[in-house]
Amino acid sequence: MQLLRILKTVAGTIDGEAWLRFFVAVAGLGLAFLAAIFSTTMRESGNILTSIALASMSLVLAGVVGITVVPYLARRVRVTRVREALDFHVTREGMAYLGVALIISVAALNTTNNLLFIVLAAMLAAIVVSGFASAAVLRGLQLEIAMPERAFAARPVLARVRLANPRRWMSAFSVRVATSVGKKKKPKPTWEWHKTEFAFPRRNPWVHLPDYTLRRKIEPEKPPEIFDKPVYFTYIPPGLTGEIPVELNFPRRGRYAQDTFFVATRFPFSFLVKSRRVRLSRELLIYPALLEESDFFDVLPMITGDFVSMARGRGSDLYRIREHTPEDPARFVDWKATAKTGALKVREFTREDERRLRIVFDNAAPGAVPEALYERAVSKAASLAWHFAGENIDLTFLGRGDDGLTDLHSFLAYLAVVQPAEGDSMLESLPFSNDYNVIITARRPGTIPTALWASSYVIYMQP
Repeated sequence: MQLLRILKTVAGTIDGEAWLRFFVAVAGLGLAFLAAIFSTTMRESGNILTSIALASMSLVLAGVVGITVVPYLARRVRVTRVREALDFHVTREGMAYLGVALIISVAALNTTNNLLFIVLAAMLAAIVVSGFASAAVLRGLQLEIAMPERAFAARPVLARVRLANPRRWMSAFSVRVATSVGKKKKPKPTWEWHKTEFAFPRRNPWVHLPDYTLRRKIEPEKPPEIFDKPVYFTYIPPGLTGEIPVELNFPRRGRYAQDTFFVATRFPFSFLVKSRRVRLSRELLIYPALLEESDFFDVLPMITGDFVSMARGRGSDLYRIREHTPEDPARFVDWKATAKTGALKVREFTREDERRLRIVFDNAAPGAVPEALYERAVSKAASLAWHFAGENIDLTFLGRGDDGLTDLHSFLAYLAVVQPAEGDSMLESLPFSNDYNVIITARRPGTIPTALWASSYVIYMQP
């Protein structure tokens, strides 16, 4: 019963039509071969007409098989398997080895020395063995890339490259995971036809005919790649998974993507590099670079002034008495508690208002701000948002061209891809609220609406 089930399973996976056409092709080519042989026999015996007829039949049978059967079977072949099977690259060592083999082959042909022929055969067999061994090492390996949830420009983050060897009997040796094998080729320009109109003469034409012109196709710009260095696995035992942490560093903010990886090996002799393409899409959004606190902390004097009430409050109800810190104003010192304990104490009061901090990024128009100053303004906006998010302050965000900034990470994602864009400044139509505004804008000093001065701190993109 078990054998019958296995036979039924195998029979279910067989493509009956493909096999039928294969056997028909074999039979047709066999008949064409026999006709060609009999044609030669008839020609030697002097029967020219029969020879011509058999030769013609042989050609017709071969042509019919080539037209009707071969294209069908070629379409049924998995192109990816053929590409993977033939995806070899000769290394420098392999080129030197082939050069030596060529010299030995020339010497063997000139001297007819059997020993040289044996050495040449052994050298060629080593190349064949190297190809089969490297293909066997890569067969069945499974690649997985674990990316970090978030990353900032100019700050290293860790990604993890995992390579699983699910086979039970064979180990993997000297495997490299890379984004390309060999030198990267520049993409070739592609061309496409566009509909135009032929007009004659050029001035005041009276003949108008449909026409086509060949133009270079403009390819969409691809995002930069995530990985720029290969990852090397020395040895992966059967049934286990190798994992290597990879430090990634991104110089600029923006969107990075990777859709193809290569698993390659030079095992065992380094004559050939056998590679296998792995389709594995990964995308990472890089937030703007965070500035050091000393680079932006001085632009917010309200932190030690009016904005202190947002974290502590200036109400009349006592909240607690605590140790004095250098940032505390002298008017909050509790002298009675200080006299009793011998240490400087301050009073904290409950908050009497619900004001919040709103960070507004008023995007600039193209060319209005130099690129370096624009990038610094974007980084300053991200740094302020990240700093205040750690201070337990109720934050809101606003950016020109995007109304979905609901939390910190949506604002950072907006800043990661924002670019100068045409449009009016958003300060004229800034939604009213009781929030205290920190505005990053490209507008000149003196052009800010006066209604914002009482509840805003403005950071200019221009120097």
